[in-house]
Amino acid sequence: MEHSMFRELGIEPIRLTTKRGNYRPHTVLSFDDHLFAVDTTRSFKNDPVIPDAYLITHAHSDHHGKSAMLSPDSVCSKETAIALEMRFNKEYKGHTFEIGDTIDINGVEVSTHPTHHTIGACAFSWENSSGTTVVVTGDLKDFSHLPECDLLVTEANYGDPGDPSCYFEDDIAGLEHVLENNIALGAYAFGKAQRAVDIIRQSGWWDEISMDSMSYRLTKGLMCDCGPLKEILEYNAGHSAITIVPPWDLNKLPGSMKKYVLTGRQDYYYPAINISDHIDVVGLMNMVKELQPEVTLIYHPDGHRPLKMAEHLNRVGYSAVALSELMSKNPC
Repeated sequence: MEHSMFRELGIEPIRLTTKRGNYRPHTVLSFDDHLFAVDTTRSFKNDPVIPDAYLITHAHSDHHGKSAMLSPDSVCSKETAIALEMRFNKEYKGHTFEIGDTIDINGVEVSTHPTHHTIGACAFSWENSSGTTVVVTGDLKDFSHLPECDLLVTEANYGDPGDPSCYFEDDIAGLEHVLENNIALGAYAFGKAQRAVDIIRQSGWWDEISMDSMSYRLTKGLMCDCGPLKEILEYNAGHSAITIVPPWDLNKLPGSMKKYVLTGRQDYYYPAINISDHIDVVGLMNMVKELQPEVTLIYHPDGHRPLKMAEHLNRVGYSAVALSELMSKNPC
């Protein structure tokens, strides 16, 4: 049943395998004479399938740009390429674009759309020869820039309608409320740290912010309006009034500091302020209703949430399938 849905659209999701027969991450979309890999690891010359292009939606490690960036056929935004090089200390070998550009990939006109998950995060859309419009989102925070489509390839990081933790709203006011001298915020170096700086600056705080080395480099390299920042070279040295470090480094900072974690999770020792770089399950469902796809393929993450989201969408009248339900491997 799942395969017939895709055949009618003139597209086939393929799961590539390694030499040992294990699945490579995520999927490759086969259409017309093209193979577009989505957030997967690169293939090698002796592999049975070599994609035309490796679409990298953003630079988080679970979307495998660390591998794909080494292929000359990789494609990502300029900001994502910068982030990949900074995070993984490797040279990006592929093609880049400004988000919003329309690009040519081996004769296919591909549009790019901001998703605001991280700086540089973007979705891709194109039309095949059957007239099917495909949208690949990656992880996303905002779907308002995405076009209507026939096939939606998307995420379910918070896609389980039966899980209370998949319902949330950003607590911007809560973060602004704690901004004062001698506080520390736990935030992942890429994505969350830059979001924190943006919120802090929009609140009117323009004093210096201390950051761990990776957060500092990424923020300076990706944000043109980040304001004064200071790199932390020693955790026991002096810090600015506001300090941002990864959550696991908060305990390295002086005990006199008030400490918070920017997260929707509740399993940290320090108080949490709900700031997420994802949309919740309500947002995901609203996206499907807005884009009106004939089929939704949920390709990320691993685990049960893609299945839960697909089950719910099917119950409420939208055709959907989780990637784990597809058994098609390398084509002959």
